[in-house]
Amino acid sequence: MSRKKLTTALFSILAVAIALVWVFPVYWMFNSSFLPNVVLQSTTPTFLPFGGSLDNFKAAVADGKFFGALAISLTVTLSTVAAVLIIAFLGALAISRFKFKGRKSFILALLLIQMLPAEGMFIAQYKMMSSVGLLNNILGLTILYTAAVVPFTIWMLRGFVAGVPAELEEAAMVDGLSRTQAFLKITFPLLAPGLVASGVYAFLQAWNEFTVALVVMTEDQTKTLPLWLRGFVQASATRETDWGMVMAASMLVAVPVIIFFLIVQGKMSSGLVSGAVKG
Repeated sequence: MSRKKLTTALFSILAVAIALVWVFPVYWMFNSSFLPNVVLQSTTPTFLPFGGSLDNFKAAVADGKFFGALAISLTVTLSTVAAVLIIAFLGALAISRFKFKGRKSFILALLLIQMLPAEGMFIAQYKMMSSVGLLNNILGLTILYTAAVVPFTIWMLRGFVAGVPAELEEAAMVDGLSRTQAFLKITFPLLAPGLVASGVYAFLQAWNEFTVALVVMTEDQTKTLPLWLRGFVQASATRETDWGMVMAASMLVAVPVIIFFLIVQGKMSSGLVSGAVKG
């Protein structure tokens, strides 16, 4: 075996080993979600869920607050993704296609905003939502999530827009299309992978967010899934932590993300590569 092939094989083995280490906690959560608490508390680890059951999932779903939290999380997340894509897309177009006074300052502000710690804005966010009556309100949480995700999404989409030559639109306009028609028929389809990649980012940020929701969604009937999971763990801890039920509940929170990734994975990978061509 040549030295180059040996090096490639060693790096491949190393990559597989790192991947296994990375994926093991996810597998352990999946495995534990099917096992009873007695088995999980045993000193002998059980690496395969043979003899397991769906009882933990049934107990988690039977919690009266699960479906309400699921509906709120889906509503807030999908609304955030839609709002972020519209606002960020228009912002990315503006800073990539047009020259205007304050353009560089605006781009710099996008980067500076990302440096602000989220915790430093909790009090201001709480008072702002309280003053307009949007505490414990889906609209209020969606606004906060959108404001948090838009700056980085604009910066991300800027790379995709800049990667599509403006000459394509100009050529289409020479052929008789208006600027709007040229954009919709030529440029927009080329930006679809970038929109998917940005949508994935917005989806993950909104779906998994915990601290902002903890501050502004204080009532039991307005809790998102991460808050429901926290309450579920606390309720379990008041008696004896049932790790099987906790892992099953965690799997239920993760399943929508997995489904979403399965749907968009092809477009997402091509979008990430496309966005790296030009910044």
